[in-house]
Amino acid sequence: MPTGLLAVADGLARKRATTRSGVIADLLEKEERARVEALMEQGYRDMAEEDRRLAEDAFPLAGEMMRKSARWGKRADG
Repeated sequence: MPTGLLAVADGLARKRATTRSGVIADLLEKEERARVEALMEQGYRDMAEEDRRLAEDAFPLAGEMMRKSARWGKRADG
Protein backbone atom coordinates (compact mmCIF):
# COMPACT_ATOMS: atom_id res chain seq x y z
CA MET A 1 0.00 0.00 0.00
CA PRO A 2 1.38 3.48 -0.80
CA THR A 3 2.91 5.23 2.20
CA GLY A 4 0.51 8.16 1.87
CA LEU A 5 -2.46 5.84 2.28
CA LEU A 6 -0.78 4.08 5.18
CA ALA A 7 -0.42 7.45 6.89
CA VAL A 8 -4.13 8.13 6.32
CA ALA A 9 -5.03 4.69 7.71
CA ASP A 10 -2.79 5.26 10.72
CA GLY A 11 -4.36 8.66 11.36
CA LEU A 12 -7.86 7.21 11.17
CA ALA A 13 -6.81 4.34 13.43
CA ARG A 14 -5.60 6.79 16.09
CA LYS A 15 -8.75 8.92 15.75
CA ARG A 16 -11.03 5.87 16.03
CA ALA A 17 -8.93 4.11 18.68
CA THR A 18 -8.52 1.03 16.53
CA THR A 19 -5.87 -0.64 14.42
CA ARG A 20 -4.96 -0.05 10.80
CA SER A 21 -6.62 -3.38 10.00
CA GLY A 22 -9.73 -2.23 11.87
CA VAL A 23 -9.90 0.93 9.78
CA ILE A 24 -9.52 -1.05 6.55
CA ALA A 25 -12.13 -3.59 7.68
CA ASP A 26 -14.60 -0.78 8.51
CA LEU A 27 -14.04 0.86 5.13
CA LEU A 28 -14.51 -2.42 3.30
CA GLU A 29 -17.71 -3.15 5.23
CA LYS A 30 -19.08 0.30 4.39
CA GLU A 31 -18.23 -0.21 0.72
CA GLU A 32 -19.92 -3.62 0.65
CA ARG A 33 -23.00 -2.25 2.44
CA ALA A 34 -23.21 0.61 -0.09
CA ARG A 35 -22.90 -1.88 -2.98
CA VAL A 36 -25.69 -4.08 -1.60
CA GLU A 37 -27.92 -1.06 -0.93
CA ALA A 38 -27.40 0.15 -4.51
CA LEU A 39 -28.35 -3.29 -5.84
CA MET A 40 -31.44 -3.38 -3.65
CA GLU A 41 -32.43 0.13 -4.70
CA GLN A 42 -32.16 -0.85 -8.37
CA GLY A 43 -34.14 -4.02 -7.70
CA TYR A 44 -36.94 -2.06 -6.03
CA ARG A 45 -36.98 0.38 -8.95
CA ASP A 46 -37.19 -2.51 -11.42
CA MET A 47 -39.99 -4.14 -9.43
CA ALA A 48 -41.92 -0.85 -9.28
CA GLU A 49 -41.64 -0.48 -13.04
CA GLU A 50 -42.88 -4.04 -13.55
CA ASP A 51 -45.78 -3.43 -11.14
CA ARG A 52 -46.69 -0.26 -13.04
CA ARG A 53 -46.73 -2.16 -16.36
CA LEU A 54 -48.87 -4.92 -14.87
CA ALA A 55 -51.30 -2.37 -13.45
CA GLU A 56 -51.54 -0.59 -16.81
CA ASP A 57 -52.36 -3.92 -18.45
CA ALA A 58 -54.89 -4.86 -15.76
CA PHE A 59 -56.89 -1.61 -15.56
CA PRO A 60 -58.58 -1.95 -18.96
CA LEU A 61 -59.46 -5.58 -18.17
CA ALA A 62 -60.85 -4.61 -14.76
CA GLY A 63 -62.96 -1.87 -16.34
CA GLU A 64 -64.31 -4.33 -18.89
CA MET A 65 -65.17 -6.83 -16.16
CA MET A 66 -66.96 -4.12 -14.15
CA ARG A 67 -69.03 -3.13 -17.19
CA LYS A 68 -69.95 -6.77 -17.83
CA SER A 69 -70.77 -7.28 -14.16
CA ALA A 70 -73.02 -4.20 -14.20
CA ARG A 71 -74.86 -5.54 -17.27
CA TRP A 72 -75.35 -8.90 -15.55
CA GLY A 73 -76.66 -7.14 -12.45
CA LYS A 74 -79.26 -5.29 -14.55
CA ARG A 75 -80.38 -8.56 -16.12
CA ALA A 76 -80.74 -10.26 -12.74
CA ASP A 77 -82.75 -7.35 -11.32
CA GLY A 78 -84.84 -6.91 -14.45
